[in-house]
Amino acid sequence: MPSRALSPAGPGAVRLTAMKQTPSAVAQDYLKVIWSVREWNALEPVTTSLLAARIGVSASTASEAVKRLAERGLVHHNPYASIELTAEGERLALAMVRRHRLLETFLVGHLGFGWDEAHDDAEVLEHAASDRFVNAIDLLLGHPARDPHGDPIPGGDGAVALPLAHTLAATPAPARVVVERISDADPAMLRYFASVGLVPDAAIELVERRDFAGVLTVRVEATGQTVELGDIAARAVWVSPPAPHPAPHPAPGPNPAPATGTLDD
Repeated sequence: MPSRALSPAGPGAVRLTAMKQTPSAVAQDYLKVIWSVREWNALEPVTTSLLAARIGVSASTASEAVKRLAERGLVHHNPYASIELTAEGERLALAMVRRHRLLETFLVGHLGFGWDEAHDDAEVLEHAASDRFVNAIDLLLGHPARDPHGDPIPGGDGAVALPLAHTLAATPAPARVVVERISDADPAMLRYFASVGLVPDAAIELVERRDFAGVLTVRVEATGQTVELGDIAARAVWVSPPAPHPAPHPAPGPNPAPATGTLDD
């Protein structure tokens, strides 16, 4: 597997019950979205308009929600600046991310949900599940490191093993890469990816880039299938270089001939 970087989320376990007052489901959603935006693109500023678009509310509603989060000490927000989580806000966000991704893994692995179906149910269940229930799922699943889409699952200590990956859209051609994770934002796209074998851990070859048309040609090694991906699809797939094969040991040479003669020769 490609190497992964540990990103500690601050001291303390990621438990909702550790909060003095558990924020509402709406507040939890905002914190999770803020963390997720920065997870996928650390340079992208988190604005109220971006949050409004992601959550599906008006800009004024998002602005009021962020104001309440700031009053509770869960975010830092200065006018015209990016919204940033405080240490406490990050712990709570990670608790929600952990819940969501463990629930998705459980739904897909044990209840027969497709990887394109689990997101919406996990969104509902994550607010109702207790810490005890979430930890029991984690134990049942064997402490998985990733969810079905390849997204890293935060540990109970708040550490996240983020893959050292980049988007397929940013990959020069030709190249052989391994799929690390895939955005679950579009269920129809997930269904298509599954149908062609474009899933986490799949080895793929980026055959050609046609940037003028916004199209990449990709061959999936396991199926031998060649597909063309547009820019939106290529940005949804994150890849890393394949793990290098260990250098072969040199073949043993012939045994040296036994020495002849004496030291006096």
